Amino acid sequence: MALNRLMKIRRAYYYLFYRLYKLSESAPSKWWSDWKAALAIVALEVWLFLSLGVYYAVYTKTAMNLEFSQPIVFIPLIIILLLNYSMFIHSSKWKLYVKEFELLPKARNKVYGRIVFILIACVIINLVFSFYLMSRVDWSKYQ
Repeated sequence: MALNRLMKIRRAYYYLFYRLYKLSESAPSKWWSDWKAALAIVALEVWLFLSLGVYYAVYTKTAMNLEFSQPIVFIPLIIILLLNYSMFIHSSKWKLYVKEFELLPKARNKVYGRIVFILIACVIINLVFSFYLMSRVDWSKYQ
């Protein structure tokens, strides 16, 4: 049961890559579309983790030091980079998923594409909202 859920999450992750890959392929510069799609996923993941960190800082009223030398920054970043490199760049398994998703019915692909767009929009809106909340805190009281 848990393995089935994990496989569905993995498949959704590859579908996100597929949509970003197709977006990169439709750009004037088609080279390195796999790298561009993987980098976009890294950016989304970093923004998600950053917003979680901001929510934590706002909730606990704790100023966070987000320098790259801090383990709270570089450990998740290294994990994200290694995970995405191993899934999308190092192996060519993503090519099989691209071929598979190309065969989806047009209507289903359109619905999934909208879900991906909503997901990306939610991550971006979430980051902006977390910064908004952080700007509302009077940090001088807590230092």
